[in-house]
Amino acid sequence: MKYLLVIAVVGIVLWLMFGRGRRAARPAERSRAAARAEPAEMVACAHCGVHLPADEAVADAAGRRYCGEAHRLAGPR
Repeated sequence: MKYLLVIAVVGIVLWLMFGRGRRAARPAERSRAAARAEPAEMVACAHCGVHLPADEAVADAAGRRYCGEAHRLAGPR
């Protein structure tokens, strides 16, 4: 009987520690996820046509966007 009581107390303590902590953190996680979920501007590579985020593209002097340095050096198709 005393082991059942010990297991119940440990279970309640664990539930209070982990169960409530996750519920309290969820609204903050949702707001962070909503902030990250903003769509990024997509551009096409001038050489191969692959679409990629504009902040990851490599631009040449004329302003054309490429997916990488090798395609920038190869030039437009």
